[in-house]
Amino acid sequence: MTVKVLVAGDANLDLILRGDTVPRFGQAEQLLSGADLVLGSSAGIAAAGLARLGVPTALVARVGDDVFGARTTELLGAAGVDVSEVRTVDEPTGLSVILSTTDDRAILTLIGALATLTGDEVLAAAEGATHVHVASFFLLPALAADLPRVLATLKSRGVTTSLDTNWDPAERWSGVEECLPHVDVLLPNAAEAVALAQSLGDEPADTEHAARLLAQRGPLVVVKDGARGGLTVSGDEVVRAPGLTLDVVDTTGAGDSFDAGFLASWLRGSPLPVAVRWGAVAGSLSTRGAGGTGGQARAELGVQAARGS
Repeated sequence: MTVKVLVAGDANLDLILRGDTVPRFGQAEQLLSGADLVLGSSAGIAAAGLARLGVPTALVARVGDDVFGARTTELLGAAGVDVSEVRTVDEPTGLSVILSTTDDRAILTLIGALATLTGDEVLAAAEGATHVHVASFFLLPALAADLPRVLATLKSRGVTTSLDTNWDPAERWSGVEECLPHVDVLLPNAAEAVALAQSLGDEPADTEHAARLLAQRGPLVVVKDGARGGLTVSGDEVVRAPGLTLDVVDTTGAGDSFDAGFLASWLRGSPLPVAVRWGAVAGSLSTRGAGGTGGQARAELGVQAARGS
């Protein structure tokens, strides 16, 4: 069976600022060491990563009829993503401003057109897909409210699904619990895994324990663990895989590239240790360039993952 992935979620640009990025008000002017306007968004970066790994991939998302929307769509298409379901609405295109340091970042996001994507639009776009990946749950209120039904409907069609919620700006994490019984793969980072487990009334001792608790709710849980690589929990099985040691340029979007690497391998039937290694290597490689797609892995990732190099 040919794998065809639909990614559903956000599509926008990232304005990444580096250097003296801690704001000081009072009209103080600060000098930056670098600035890049690049393809952003969890769904957009994951879709680009999948396409670059040779997986036929489409994105369903909403942008505004403005220069940011046109550039977002252009960059997605250049990465090999099918953008026929990236449509314009009467709202401004979303935008994230990232204040980046060598070991951390702050993110300021305008939701705009992102919020208009609906569950019925995702279901319509999913015709012919074998897998649907949903990203940025908390930036998509219309879709989030309907996502349990969407996931259940896709499962009834025989379509596998994955979910990367990303961080909840409100830190309430509401609505995810209802999705867990219907989703095949949950892809949080370490902090999100702990916060999600806590929101369900559990008290995880560490990241692995949080993953175990979430896995009890139904999905295969794959945790992106930063420089430590990744781990996955399925039943009683725990698999860990390291990333690569590289000179890091920018960590923006590394988790979304991890999603792409893991899914590209897992959807092709690879065993979990191999798929998690693909994710960890893809996430590592993406940090070589500015933005989430500047250093993304291509099809030769499989060789690097297999060698463990």
